[in-house]
Amino acid sequence: MSSKIFSVCILFVLGATLAAIAELPYGGWLQIPVLSLLWWRLDDQRSTSFKKQFLLGLSFGIAYFVVGLWWLYISLHDVGGMSAPLACMGVFLLSAYVALYFSLATLAIPLFKKNRLFGLLLAASWVLAEFLRGYIFTGFPWMGFAETQFNGPFAPVAPFFGGLACTFLAIWTSWEIYQARKHVVSSMLLILTVIGISQCAGFFTFTKPVGEPISVRLIQGNFEQSLKFNPQAISKQIDFYAGEITKEAANLIIIPETAFPWPLPNLPIGLLNYLQDFSNKSSSNILLGLIGEVPGEDGMQYSNRATGLSPNALPYQYDKAHLVPFGEFIPPGFQWFVKAFHVPMSDFARGKLDQSPFTIVRKDQEDIHAAITICYEDVFGSELASRIQHSDKPVNLLINMTNLAWFGESQASTQQLRLSQLRSLETGLPALRATNTGITAVLGPDGKVLKALPEFAQTTLSTQVQAYSGKTPYVIWGNLPILGISCLLLLWGLIQRRRF
Repeated sequence: MSSKIFSVCILFVLGATLAAIAELPYGGWLQIPVLSLLWWRLDDQRSTSFKKQFLLGLSFGIAYFVVGLWWLYISLHDVGGMSAPLACMGVFLLSAYVALYFSLATLAIPLFKKNRLFGLLLAASWVLAEFLRGYIFTGFPWMGFAETQFNGPFAPVAPFFGGLACTFLAIWTSWEIYQARKHVVSSMLLILTVIGISQCAGFFTFTKPVGEPISVRLIQGNFEQSLKFNPQAISKQIDFYAGEITKEAANLIIIPETAFPWPLPNLPIGLLNYLQDFSNKSSSNILLGLIGEVPGEDGMQYSNRATGLSPNALPYQYDKAHLVPFGEFIPPGFQWFVKAFHVPMSDFARGKLDQSPFTIVRKDQEDIHAAITICYEDVFGSELASRIQHSDKPVNLLINMTNLAWFGESQASTQQLRLSQLRSLETGLPALRATNTGITAVLGPDGKVLKALPEFAQTTLSTQVQAYSGKTPYVIWGNLPILGISCLLLLWGLIQRRRF
């Protein structure tokens, strides 16, 4: 076997291993030494051209994302009916696309001059690449190192500078471990100092409890995705959720994303009025996942909507703003894809980014305001932070409504749970996750799971949740500090390269 093929195989193994480690309890800690092995292999190839270095980084990234995103095959093949070869190709192509950003970040190794500060340049390159991955073509920042750091040494930094800062420190630390072969004492001292400071950051809190705890009921229906377009199954599903909602009063009752999977005009006559009457009589606030309608240029368009019913108040609505490419909106030039695979309701209207939070009304108590995200939206931490910062009402609680039945029994649910945990940590606010198949959970303001339901079970989580008030530095500043530091470091690195 040639040395080139051997290097590619090693990088594939490292990428796959890194993705698998993310699912372990202390994955954020364990990923860092594995990353140091990646730098060992790539730095060993530093005499190669930029093109070869790029391809080596790409091979690592493809393996990482194929292992991390394989569950897309379930939605494409098992649920969507796509042929197995085309579904495999779809997973591979998406993995190759997002791996491009990892590959671009690794070009820092041959680009910049190696010195004791190079680890900062590598970390800055990775942060910039991850930011672009979450922005270009509406973004797909899933499976970053930030959410894994929730179970790693740098999680306490998130309320200050966000997930990208956690990524920066993880990359820098892994490079310092690799450099320890040359500078054992200084590297170890630096690593221990940075980890120590990061852990001390966890002693700071920026939000505090407000009002009395609210009673909450999160209803997990556990309905198969393959039944979503079966009229009889849909009727049973609607009846189930309506019955569960009205079974018991609570300050807040939530059902999952598209739990009512028919468009609003097609729902059973009188259903929403029936639920509004229950809200009025029981003083319950209800959040419903359904398909809304909004006027568009070519008539009415569907939207992925959360509708809120509060006692003696007009209905609230939140339309999903950050849509999933191909699943919820069709990029220009790809209408043929939808027609070829008969994807129903795959071109939704996009909601505004500045939608108001949902107000939870309670008798003789202060109102609580909740920021809503639907499924994929809690991947985008900076967008949520911006919404909270510029909200017309103070946000006290996060709510995510999700349906992951598309992805079967896979790690998609635990991956999204980590993302929700990171969002709570960044904002200092508790979170409620109402899902169809799991993981339905209540998170504290530090992101830790307070209560959760078992996956793939039809049941309800009933509990009390304490709302919080206040804003973290990350909510106020967003990604500006870490992006500013990263850009300045890269500028300095380029100047040094030209000078020497």
